[in-house]
Amino acid sequence: MKSTITKYGLFALLSAAILFLAALVLGKELSFSTQEVIGYVSIVISLSFVFFGIKHFRDKENNGHISFGKALAIGILISMFAALGFASIDYLYTAVINPDFIAEYIATMKANGQEMENYSSSSLALFMFAIVLVIGIIVTLLSAFILQRK
Repeated sequence: MKSTITKYGLFALLSAAILFLAALVLGKELSFSTQEVIGYVSIVISLSFVFFGIKHFRDKENNGHISFGKALAIGILISMFAALGFASIDYLYTAVINPDFIAEYIATMKANGQEMENYSSSSLALFMFAIVLVIGIIVTLLSAFILQRK
């Protein structure tokens, strides 16, 4: 089980980091709402490794059987790898690559009539970790339900 979690977790982490960094760097000229959509698509793509990791464990390591609980554990741990990838790139981007991003984002949101508080790079990274983990739990629940076999 450890090798499956590590293998698919690293796939999720690397895909999250690459997709998110590419979206941030290449999509700088896009509107924040378009960047947000691209970000969510990147999250879903990287979390697809949850499904494939659970399926691999079931089919290759556990003789075609997996309980809902074991699938849930595997999926959540793989999701944590993806969340770490997104949070790391979010922190790197907002603290090092584009330190003006937070101020630009807040100014844009205020111009659109939304109330915004000031955030730090570390609080945004933590928030990104939480968002990806919550979406990962949803993907995990769906995957565990679909793939469970007694």
